[in-house]
Amino acid sequence: MYASEKSVVIYQLKFDTITIAFYQEKLIMNNVYHTVWSSTISIKIVKSCFENTILFGLVVTPARLLCKCVCSKINTTINDQSNLDDVEKEMKSLIDRRKEIIHETEAAKKEGSRIRAPVITWLEDVEVLQPRVNRIHENQASTCFLNFSKWYKGSREVEEILDNIKRLLKAGKFPHCLLVYPTRVPRVVEHIPGPSIQGPTTASKVLEKTMRLLSDDRFQRIGIWGMGGLGKTSMVRTLNNELKITSRNIFGVIIWATVSKNLDMKQVQTQIALRLNLETKMEESVERMAIRLHQRLMNEEKYLLILDDVWQKLDLDSLGVPHPDVHKGSKIILTTRFMEVCRKMMTDVEVKVDVLNDEEAWQLFSQKAGDVAHLEGIKPFAEAIARECCGLPLAIIIVGAAMRRMTKVELWEDALKELQRSVPSVEGIEDEVYKPLKWSYDSLQGNNTKSCFLYCSFFPEDFSIEVSELVLHWRAEGLIDGQQNYVDSVNRGIALIENLKDSCLLEDGSKKGTVKMHDVVRDVAIWITSSSEDGCKSLVRSEVSFMNSHIESLPNCLIQCPEVSTLLLQGSCPFEKVPYRFLLGFEALKVLNLSRTNIHSLPDSLLQLGDLCALFLRHCKYIEVVPILGSLRKLQILDLCGTSIKKLSGEIVYLSSLRQLDLSYTRKLKTIRAGIIFRLSCLEVLDVTNSSYQFLVKGEEEGEIDLEEEGETTFEELIQLDGLLVLSIKLKSIPLLSSDDLSWINRLRRFQILIGPTAYAFLTTHDKSAAVSKIDFTQDSILQLWDISNSLVLKSCSNLNLMLDDLVINTVVGFIGLKSLTIERCTITKSCPELTLGHLNGIKSISELFGQLGLRFLKLKSIEVRGSSEMKYLLSCGDIIQTLPNLEEIKVSFCWALEELFNYDSGKNMAPDPVVPKLRTLQLEDLFSLRTLGRHEEIWPCLEEVTVFRCNCLRRLPFSIQNTGTIKEIKGESEWWDALLWDDDETKTSLLPYFHPALR
Repeated sequence: MYASEKSVVIYQLKFDTITIAFYQEKLIMNNVYHTVWSSTISIKIVKSCFENTILFGLVVTPARLLCKCVCSKINTTINDQSNLDDVEKEMKSLIDRRKEIIHETEAAKKEGSRIRAPVITWLEDVEVLQPRVNRIHENQASTCFLNFSKWYKGSREVEEILDNIKRLLKAGKFPHCLLVYPTRVPRVVEHIPGPSIQGPTTASKVLEKTMRLLSDDRFQRIGIWGMGGLGKTSMVRTLNNELKITSRNIFGVIIWATVSKNLDMKQVQTQIALRLNLETKMEESVERMAIRLHQRLMNEEKYLLILDDVWQKLDLDSLGVPHPDVHKGSKIILTTRFMEVCRKMMTDVEVKVDVLNDEEAWQLFSQKAGDVAHLEGIKPFAEAIARECCGLPLAIIIVGAAMRRMTKVELWEDALKELQRSVPSVEGIEDEVYKPLKWSYDSLQGNNTKSCFLYCSFFPEDFSIEVSELVLHWRAEGLIDGQQNYVDSVNRGIALIENLKDSCLLEDGSKKGTVKMHDVVRDVAIWITSSSEDGCKSLVRSEVSFMNSHIESLPNCLIQCPEVSTLLLQGSCPFEKVPYRFLLGFEALKVLNLSRTNIHSLPDSLLQLGDLCALFLRHCKYIEVVPILGSLRKLQILDLCGTSIKKLSGEIVYLSSLRQLDLSYTRKLKTIRAGIIFRLSCLEVLDVTNSSYQFLVKGEEEGEIDLEEEGETTFEELIQLDGLLVLSIKLKSIPLLSSDDLSWINRLRRFQILIGPTAYAFLTTHDKSAAVSKIDFTQDSILQLWDISNSLVLKSCSNLNLMLDDLVINTVVGFIGLKSLTIERCTITKSCPELTLGHLNGIKSISELFGQLGLRFLKLKSIEVRGSSEMKYLLSCGDIIQTLPNLEEIKVSFCWALEELFNYDSGKNMAPDPVVPKLRTLQLEDLFSLRTLGRHEEIWPCLEEVTVFRCNCLRRLPFSIQNTGTIKEIKGESEWWDALLWDDDETKTSLLPYFHPALR
């Protein structure tokens, strides 16, 4: 029934090893367009067979089903090839993204940052997927098409892999801030404190330009210049701190040095050396230091040197800095006020710092002045004042800070009028800088506050002034009320300094306890004193300063300076003599400062300075004899600290107005005759700290010392000085004090009493301190020290346990006044809010001390124990100690038998709360037997810093995932850290960024 002309298609289908061939009309199988040929042996069914209708039906029906299956497989094959192409394309994109993330994470790791867990998981998933993709390509290439079951299984895997690739590509779009945790590890670049530059301001644009120049190899020397007060220092500070992020990839080391107007090459070298961790030597010449600096910098692959505030050409060879064009990759940035300096320093490119525009000035001003600047009625005046500051950041900051919280419109209107009316006599820079700053000066309130500010300008530029020294100068000049006692006048001086700092006219100095003037502010102060007609001229005429000027000699002639009241010559070491005629012209002198000079004596013409109130001879090491000062009846301050005097002259008794006598660090002082100190009836401060002189106590005179005719002064003589407020002395033994004596000591505002042959001065924040060394506690007088001191040091004393027994029996509230107790090298000891125990024997726990004294030590903030070889544990927790609620610091070292910090055997019914809930610092060193810190389940919720060295048996830290957020630093050996046991991996992972391996 099939016509011969109808086209047929022969199909061969494989079933095991037999191939069945059949044909069918193309019209029926019109969806099949491919002929499949098989190379296997075929059993052909002849065409005639199909002429039999029955046989045809038997064959055609299954053939149709088989053809349908074959067509489905063929379509899958066509789609599979397309999917393979997509896999190859998408996998390439995924690999590229993986490379980007690895590059970012490696850079972050170099900066100490910790990679977030999702990023780590993502990288691992991509790594696992890569070999699967490779296998798919291999399998598809080797699998025969007609092996349909294997081919079809492979195509399904291709689809699955393609879905995974697309998923990972989508998940790999991590924002930068979600890529890593912020680092807590110190960078290569030292952070320079100071205001940072933020936002799209003129300064930030300069900063961005400078950053681009740093990455351009064409520029090795970059000059940043502009007028004073434009914030160049703040900009390079921000630049320095920004480089923390990329410094490991750009520079090996970044060095910051301030140069200043009065160039001191040795000082600049010292700054560079300190930032290179290079040892400095006072006696070393500039040339020798230059050689060492050059060698050190040449060892760096690349360096960046920032020279701030350069006023003149700086010779790099003399400084010891390799030229950047020779030391390839290294760069120098200098900031200066003058383009001429950039030319002389041969900069490759100059970046000018301009003033702020009006919008930037307003933003900065309103930030400093606060919300009050936006109030209705005030805002127009505030905007006008900001414009009057002429875009100078320093002026804007100062004026804005001065107007903060001023809510009366009248004050703002008056401030604007003052700014507009104050016209300096010098044009240009004075109009743009001095006028706003002078207005801030004009707004100072209080008696003599302006004069105190102007006085600071007589100290050298960039000079960090000791606050205590500055206040003494103010006091001697009469700028602080002379009727106040020493302590009150010092407090008043500190209040004045804080006022000037709040007005941005003073700032913190380079070290603690010092202040300094910004160089522009100092320029303005000098300009004010030299140009004003409101009385300031008298001040400038009254001050003469040659500090640190390296004067070789003083003129031996009469210099008429009848109005000068202050003469500052300190630090001018070379000159050795003050000529007689030199002082004759300073008849109104009140303050004479010759500290740190090489003078050997003072001329008799000094006695003609009848108004002299303060004489400073501090660290004049060649002065061996106290000058004859008897006629200086107005002298209030005599500073002989660090001189080589051997005895205190009897002439000093005629200084009837003397209020402060400083004999500290007089290493050669052996004699203070009896009756001298007693007759200084106005004395408020006596400082004999770290002097070789020891005051006797009553009863020691006979037979113990070869006395002069009138004998040596005694401690009992001091008790007769009713006006004494501050005392620092050394005694040979403990005085036996009457109730009146104790009352006198309690009236002292501050004291430091050192008792015994080896008692040493110690630093303390407490006002009333005592230190006792090598004393036998067989007398009751030691008990009095507990009552009068709030800081006590006991060292190498015997019979201390007897004293403690007496203390428990004879007192009710022993230790109640103490804030700090240090006990070292004694047989047995006790303690309080700050407890230091050293080299103790005979106790297994400091809890024994607590029990003996019956104390709970609830106010204890610090415990330090060292060198107690028999101590088994630090504290026994139980009946005596349930908790130490205020303890913040534990330091234990060289206690080789110590096994536990906290032992709970006697406290089985204790609450589960931590014994030390506020502990912040834990420092453990050389504790070879230490196994545990406390209960396993106990965590310390406030712990921030942990230091562990040579404690190899300690295997657990008091951390869980709940309290890891407070930690800031963990220091110890890497081997110890790796051996620690953890309750879960998450805790260790979260703490890992804060671990700093170190060798000790």
